[in-house]
Amino acid sequence: MIERIIIMTLLLFSTSCEWNQFADKIYYNGNIWTGNKNRPHAEFIAVKGEEILTVGSNHKAVQGPDTKLIDLSGQFVVPGFIDNHTHFMGGGFQLMSISLRDIDSKKEFISRIEEYVRDIPESQWILGGKWDHEMWGGELPSKEWVDSFTKDIPLLLTRLDGHMALANSTALELAGITRDTPDPSGGLIERDGNGELTGILRDEAIELIRNVIPDKSFEEMDAALDKSMEYAASLGLTQIHDMCSWDDLETYIRNKEKLTLRIYTLPWFTHYKKLIEYKNQYGNGDDRLRWHGIKAMLDGSLGSRTAWMHETYKDDPNTSGLVVSDDTLKLRQILRSADDAGLQLAVHAIGTRANEWILDEFNAIKKEHGKRDRRLRIEHSQHLLPKDINRFGKNGITASMQPAHLYDDGAWAHKRVRDNVLEGTYVFKTLLESGANVTFGSDWPVASLDPLMGIYTAVTRHTRDGKNPNGWYPDEKITVEEAIRCYTINSAYAGFQEDKLGTIETGKLADFVVLSNDITAIEPEEILNTKVVRTVVGGKDVYIGKNSSF
Repeated sequence: MIERIIIMTLLLFSTSCEWNQFADKIYYNGNIWTGNKNRPHAEFIAVKGEEILTVGSNHKAVQGPDTKLIDLSGQFVVPGFIDNHTHFMGGGFQLMSISLRDIDSKKEFISRIEEYVRDIPESQWILGGKWDHEMWGGELPSKEWVDSFTKDIPLLLTRLDGHMALANSTALELAGITRDTPDPSGGLIERDGNGELTGILRDEAIELIRNVIPDKSFEEMDAALDKSMEYAASLGLTQIHDMCSWDDLETYIRNKEKLTLRIYTLPWFTHYKKLIEYKNQYGNGDDRLRWHGIKAMLDGSLGSRTAWMHETYKDDPNTSGLVVSDDTLKLRQILRSADDAGLQLAVHAIGTRANEWILDEFNAIKKEHGKRDRRLRIEHSQHLLPKDINRFGKNGITASMQPAHLYDDGAWAHKRVRDNVLEGTYVFKTLLESGANVTFGSDWPVASLDPLMGIYTAVTRHTRDGKNPNGWYPDEKITVEEAIRCYTINSAYAGFQEDKLGTIETGKLADFVVLSNDITAIEPEEILNTKVVRTVVGGKDVYIGKNSSF
């Protein structure tokens, strides 16, 4: 009798375990690139809850009576794209404001703004922009271009890199900026030959205007987040690493239950004490929203001639760029305090001198504070001296790069810096071969949020002017699979989540993207014609394309 009870119990337990292994959903008949080197390809993904139950070639073993089946129709699947560097809320507001990204003439610049302001109430700020003066030959805009039709409307329009902006006279007056206002530390107020304001502000000088712009309401912040999430899902993004403000972080916390992608926030470094306190009280967050890193900025940008270089600029021998931090001693102290508290450090460095400085500083912090798994990051890692390239892999420092910048910069960078600097610019292949963890993202809204644009640029190194058909410094091209890894598993590692994200394999979170083309098998030019068919986050469809056959 006892033996019979034991046998029945074991049978019931076995049946229960088998039932529990049935998938909630099975995405089958796919061409799945898993990113798992031990099992690089599969035909189905079985999902249970938010996780991947299993992958393989025969899904019948995990198909139960209530399992939902989704036929992938042979389409290409990759792990969810992870963008290593966004300004996500700023992107949302950009989607809701004026865009000058495609403007290629002074006349069109003026006419688009003039048309936009016709329906703007007096005193409402005009923000956005993302103009690039190199598109129309290099002449910088001035307040005289817009003052005549924005007399009662304050205007601040940033260059695409965010390190330069145009303010009209109304905005300058509201901020109290006159011809006698001194340049702030880490910034420049441009004046003409007569000492008069041109309206152009660089780096920290822009903050003089931003300080008088009214704060956004909760409703406006929430609307911008909704816009960004909808757009990101349509591009196959399942996570972002966001270089954000404290208000942005509070917006994400307030909207956590409706987030349609995962967010790893790295708030601005001046909030480090507040972040340490928040981390001590609430931990690091969870798989949906986390907050255990800070982002600092060392220099400006190449386009604004504020990237900190060893040499002076070719087209302005009076400058070699600048350090935007108003006090490097204070920055050093903050970096050490944050590291002591276990926060990840991510520092913006564009110029050769900036990258050298922060590599030295990271090395010093490691010696002072001892060994631990820090995964220090240099955001952009754009212009590197040969002696500094191997230091990334050797010292375990992530090169957090944004390949779409190359598409723009490659058309005019030769005007700014000499060949010896260009040879160390966006060196994707050399960094990978040196053993560095290279991750990809966008810096959106500075550049395109589209991961496929980033992959295309990393693979072809084409520039927007079409003058580099074989690639701009073509020896630095990488393969499509390498580029996908930079957008998936490498980014997951940079965010301490390689055990949960970045590949399609059993036990990981069910984040993946269905594409209309196998981008590993087509001509590189066709990558830009590839569409996102479906985006899945935690086993839930957050985007299904209009032309999907599902």
